[in-house]
Amino acid sequence: EHLIGDKAYDSDGLDTQLAEQCVELIAPHRANRRKLKTQDGRALRRYARRWLVERLFAWMQWKRRLLTRWEYYARNFLGFVQLASITILLKRI
Repeated sequence: EHLIGDKAYDSDGLDTQLAEQCVELIAPHRANRRKLKTQDGRALRRYARRWLVERLFAWMQWKRRLLTRWEYYARNFLGFVQLASITILLKRI
């Protein structure tokens, strides 16, 4: 339904391509944008919550086992991702 990206995603071509697929692009405008702005502030409120996901990925990068994928099977890697998420959650409580 929604694709949230950073300023690099601000492209009219990408916006029309995703609109054909019924996907709304939410990205802040670049400073050097020549055409008029295409989004109002209401949609960009979702962009403000994007940092939560990026912060979680940054915390996951501290786990060496996840940084370099040693597991051959995807289910084992998913297990370690879940285990890392649980340890991050327990540290924050």
